[in-house]
Amino acid sequence: MSTAPVRNSRQDAAATPEPRWPALVALAALTGAFTSLPDTMMVGPRWLVVGLVLALITPSMIALRLGRSRINVVLGYAVSTVVTLAMILSLVLLMRSLPSKTEGPQELLRSAGVLWLSNVLVFALWYWRLDAGGPHQRDQRGRHSDGAFLFPQMAEPTPTLRDRNWSPHFIDYLFLAFNTSTAFSPTDTPVLSRWAKLLTMIQAVISLLIVAILVSRAIGLL
Repeated sequence: MSTAPVRNSRQDAAATPEPRWPALVALAALTGAFTSLPDTMMVGPRWLVVGLVLALITPSMIALRLGRSRINVVLGYAVSTVVTLAMILSLVLLMRSLPSKTEGPQELLRSAGVLWLSNVLVFALWYWRLDAGGPHQRDQRGRHSDGAFLFPQMAEPTPTLRDRNWSPHFIDYLFLAFNTSTAFSPTDTPVLSRWAKLLTMIQAVISLLIVAILVSRAIGLL
């Protein structure tokens, strides 16, 4: 009798897919952040990143609705690649603008802040897409017991019935990415796989570069 509720609970968890709207909100915020950068820190016209994201995310969401998970996954990777390249190129242009002083102090500080936020959102999207096969694969399992990150809920020695069906959502990966950019480490979530360790190192290095730019500019204004 005690096994029936557990089985039904797992079926409910597998039947209820993870909501995708938090990732879409993050993606919208990310593209909006890119459009706020000055022209000297953008590659191509201002609408380029937004246009590419819309051109990829629209068929991706249609494929998700139609149950074409493979197409949805491939287009999702393409979207993440576009925003990652846009962020890296903008960061390179930001660093190049420091010696030439083509941008004013306030504009430079604001651009560095935008790129720091973009760094958090970009890597949150990557962690969300890659961990344990991505959201589609996590939906199929119903319970998250194995992945690239050891969330505290996974290490609970005596989980409740509700926690047995726990699976990370986008906000969990956003929290992980935020901690990595602020503390330069994942804090409460150990990193298990090699690809995840590499990504967290890259994110921490990018964050450190941006913070160094902010500090150097602040010292220069003293």
